[in-house]
Amino acid sequence: MNRAVVFAYHNVGVRCLKVLLAGGVDVALVVTHGDNPAETIWFDSVAATAARHGIPTITPDDPNTPEIMAQVAATAPDFIFSFYYRQMLKPALLDLARHGAYNMHGSLLPKYRGRVPVNWAVLRGETETGATLHRMVEKPDAGEIVAQQVVPILPDDTAGEVFAKVTLAAEMALHGVLPKLLAGTAHHHPQDLAAGTYFGGRKPEDGRIDWQQPAAAIHNLIRAVAPPYPGAFCEVDGHRIVVAASLLRPAIKPRGTSPKLYIESENLYADCIDGRVLQLFDTQVDGKSLPGTQFGARLRHHSLLLT
Repeated sequence: MNRAVVFAYHNVGVRCLKVLLAGGVDVALVVTHGDNPAETIWFDSVAATAARHGIPTITPDDPNTPEIMAQVAATAPDFIFSFYYRQMLKPALLDLARHGAYNMHGSLLPKYRGRVPVNWAVLRGETETGATLHRMVEKPDAGEIVAQQVVPILPDDTAGEVFAKVTLAAEMALHGVLPKLLAGTAHHHPQDLAAGTYFGGRKPEDGRIDWQQPAAAIHNLIRAVAPPYPGAFCEVDGHRIVVAASLLRPAIKPRGTSPKLYIESENLYADCIDGRVLQLFDTQVDGKSLPGTQFGARLRHHSLLLT
């Protein structure tokens, strides 16, 4: 039986850990993260899943210390897997796996290497993404690919909806290649890193809406940071407005040539600088969720210029 040490977190970590167990892998140790009390925990727990299966679990601040490396080495792992684990594993740690170390990344590598790939793919208007299982090397998300699974991104999908698809894609990719990987017959093909781009992390402030952007770009931003992420926002007439969803409405004519927010038939609309109209949904004003009728009353039913 092949033995593995698994570094994992989040929904992808849970589903991929279950794939390994279903595939007969002896998971000798799980390394995960302690939940951050400042973070909204909307995803499943790797630690709880490991506990149900009686797998020893640790949550070190740094997985690359001599103490953790010794603990991993003591299990004599055939494989090391990383499933949405948030810290880099250094070469000395990766080298402890006799048959290789593999990471599951939430994009179609080499596109969207780096952080929060699902959010970046939605933000940039991609029509598909997926999950990639690849060999881990010193450079992040740069090793040989052993499996990929594609999923569509529909025009109004939010990042949360796409992440659910990517989680399933990760499960399918690992499940499909695992027998060959364990048998040592999986095909490995190198990435063309020049064909992709590395992206960094995103902060809540990056959700600020720039109304000088065209409607499609604003729509993509709203989708990319919709809940469970912090949301797209702007300040209008002294009020902080957070928008959780939007639709492009090409059949609706804008009221003018300047970006404008207005209520019509109890619906909230935004005219955009390129002459297209967005309908806005699930809005908050100053931290309070308001339906269209109350939103209009709060803004006195005036059209408000957006800057």
